[in-house]
Amino acid sequence: MINMETSQPQKITLKADGTLDVPETPIIPFIEGDGIGRDIWPATRLVLDKAIDAAYGGRRRIEWLELLVGEKGFHETGEWLSEEALATIQDHVVAIKGPMTTPIGTGIRSLNVAIRQKLDLYACVRPVRYIHPVPSPMKSPEKIDMVVFRENTEDLYAGIEWQAGSDEARKVIDFLNSQMGTELSAMTGIGIKPISEKNTKRLVAMAIAYAIEQGRSSVTLMHKGNIMKFTEGAFSRWGYEAAREQFPGQTLTEAELYDKHGGQRPEGKVVIKDRIADMLFQQVLLRPDEFDVIATPNLNGDYISDALAAQVGGLGMAPGANIGDTCAVFEATHGTAPKYAGLDKVNPSSLILSGAMMLDHMGWKEAADKVRAALQATVKDGIVTYDLARQIQGAKEVKCSAFAKAITEHL
Repeated sequence: MINMETSQPQKITLKADGTLDVPETPIIPFIEGDGIGRDIWPATRLVLDKAIDAAYGGRRRIEWLELLVGEKGFHETGEWLSEEALATIQDHVVAIKGPMTTPIGTGIRSLNVAIRQKLDLYACVRPVRYIHPVPSPMKSPEKIDMVVFRENTEDLYAGIEWQAGSDEARKVIDFLNSQMGTELSAMTGIGIKPISEKNTKRLVAMAIAYAIEQGRSSVTLMHKGNIMKFTEGAFSRWGYEAAREQFPGQTLTEAELYDKHGGQRPEGKVVIKDRIADMLFQQVLLRPDEFDVIATPNLNGDYISDALAAQVGGLGMAPGANIGDTCAVFEATHGTAPKYAGLDKVNPSSLILSGAMMLDHMGWKEAADKVRAALQATVKDGIVTYDLARQIQGAKEVKCSAFAKAITEHL
């Protein structure tokens, strides 16, 4: 039973050194999400509340504050993403959200991207780790234990593009053809791929700081710099510079590892290396235990994080977070699956595990560990939702809400 006599609800605040000041009863905004959000959010909330109570004996709890964003926000307020909602997230420092609707090819811009960019949540952090006995296409999925740090605010996701045949596209094409020596067809869609030194270095610095804090062995810079030399190639170069400038005593390059240390990593040092994007896709399949933390531009990060999730059982088991210097939003990594909305059917694990990441971020590690352990135990017992039940022999298929309840019984 949760003790409601904890301290009065208060906002989480930032200390001068950038760390969080978390009260015993923090107010945390949440966005239910579209589609299956109505199913997986209540399941997630139940698990998080119970885990916090189990870890701290009622001394701590979360005061949840709903934000009307997405379809629910549009129907009730006429806005998909209000400035008030963004200000509330910024003011409360930590938030969590379900999946959001994004039409393809037309209509509203991605709300996920808008939230990341407007709040400058420049790092999309995606841990990928196997949970036994989730079915996997890999022979040894237990070797996969990586964390992807994906730059969130620029690259092609900056949204700087013009439709083929538009006046804007024609102006850009005329300039490129007349001034820059290109030979683009008049009916060409145009997109701009900005990658900057500032945004690259802060992303890579966050990845390296994480690797140092968590005792990880390496950070791999993923890029396609052999082709896109001045954008993705620059990402790699600036990444090495960030390591050299900000972590000189704690990092070494892969070349230094072999030239100076015979390939044996010195204790406490993080190895900085880089891989061409297409090569890395093959290497995480063939030699996954050689990679630990991956830092990558936006588009590459989108691809590699989903591909890695597939290696450990799919997006339904993959947590994620969007983190900046002043606030963070934790989220389900999958889509809204509208055909399953309201059926109490889908797997809530992605959002539950994202909630565990949120608890880690708040410094409530005991509760976070309880969430992960209880979810692992529930799956190991063969109590799973339909997506896993059809793949695990002898498993018991349960509804989304029943799966969450089973997790709480393992706390």
